[in-house]
Amino acid sequence: MNARPALRQNDYSPVAAPRLGAWSPALSVSVVIPAHGGQDKLDLTLAALAAQTYPGHLMEVLVVDDGSAPPIQLPEIRPVNTRVVRVRDGWGISNAVNTGAKAADGEIIQRLDADMVACREHIEALARWHHVTDYLVTIGMKKFVEVPPVSPRQVFQAAHLGELFDLDEAVASSTEATIAKTDGLRKSRNPYHVCTGPTFALPREVFHAVGGLDPTVARGEDTEFSYRLAMHGVVFVPDMNAQAVHLGLPAQHRDRERAVRAVEPYLAHRIPLRRDLRKDRGRRWLVPYVEIVLDVTDTSESVVRQAVAAALDGKLQDVVVTLVGPWSRLNDSRRSVLSDPCFELRLMRDLFAHDERIRLIDEAAPTPAPTPFRYRGPVDVPLHRATLERMIESVQKDLTGVLIVDLPDGRTARLERTSALGRATLLADPGADLDDIIATTHGVRHEPPDRYWPAPKQPDPVTIPAPVTASVESAEKTLLRRLKSALRPN
Repeated sequence: MNARPALRQNDYSPVAAPRLGAWSPALSVSVVIPAHGGQDKLDLTLAALAAQTYPGHLMEVLVVDDGSAPPIQLPEIRPVNTRVVRVRDGWGISNAVNTGAKAADGEIIQRLDADMVACREHIEALARWHHVTDYLVTIGMKKFVEVPPVSPRQVFQAAHLGELFDLDEAVASSTEATIAKTDGLRKSRNPYHVCTGPTFALPREVFHAVGGLDPTVARGEDTEFSYRLAMHGVVFVPDMNAQAVHLGLPAQHRDRERAVRAVEPYLAHRIPLRRDLRKDRGRRWLVPYVEIVLDVTDTSESVVRQAVAAALDGKLQDVVVTLVGPWSRLNDSRRSVLSDPCFELRLMRDLFAHDERIRLIDEAAPTPAPTPFRYRGPVDVPLHRATLERMIESVQKDLTGVLIVDLPDGRTARLERTSALGRATLLADPGADLDDIIATTHGVRHEPPDRYWPAPKQPDPVTIPAPVTASVESAEKTLLRRLKSALRPN
């Protein structure tokens, strides 16, 4: 495997995958198939895998039986290294995939649905990229077809999918149109959107590094997982040679409105970049949009109080504040309250400990994943109400990795993109400057503070009304004349 190239955004153009059939694979692949019933379709899936061009001794297949009744059985036509893994705890696709991944021996995890029939080159096409570098996620293609009367033997013997299925009548996946419009995802702003579950491959280490799929997500689990992969810094590579058909139409075709609504609550809480799902004002979300990190070591409680108040009172409310300090010094043993050497620190802890928007930690994590942005700045330079909103607006124009604001006193404030930090962390040698790497992969920009800390508006000039003495006197004289006239005898 070659050294890791510092790829720009999601542009994998510098990476050249070996030509199909003209290279020698070396990495082992574990194909993980979650299954709940559907034995007939699974038999076709396994027959297609038995005919793969990828070397059999480098491929294992794990069929994860998620409580099927009757239990899943292995058919006659299947890859040599195929076994059934029974789910013992939990349920659902995410839990089943995680169960299979934990039992897998392969260096590459290939996720595949139990109702997919893959072309002969499918596993090879996706796995070849991982022999070049190890922070890619490769995505296979799929079309939806009605289930034809074909047997596992026919699937095993067919040279091309077109021999078995009417591909002209197949329903194309919407992801293929997105891939085409974005130059194969090279120009995509959010490439994780198209990594939608039925077939993708990634290094096993990356799968476990992001925590696998989330078992609490019942719908949209693949998109949520792909979002976390993006925050980890991976590059998404679709391969048009990894073709497959999905047996049956997708759930969206049966009841699109209900299918979309079922996904929204899960994605709203877990994918902050979906701003369209977070329109309810005053709400708090599981994963915030921005983490505001303030180092409060050796800082007075009053200064920290002011900084926290400003952070939580900005135009952008979708935030969490992390106060970094030596909190582990504190204990609850007997002490003199007023002469406590940790008086200021303890005062801050007791002040902020019960606010769910504030976290107290000893050391900031390398990245704020899965939160997509992190702000870091001096605690004694409170945020303006518009600071975060304007900083994010600035970096989103060109997907800049880090925006550094040069403050007048020589210090800096910075907004960091989590996916850029994740990429740099993956690529960095020990002791390397992450900003140097981010400058290559996403860009680092310096700007003055004026736009982000605008000067207070000057009050409008006070308009002093003209003297009213003359008009009052005139009114009084008029009233007096009228009164005299009314009292004058006729």
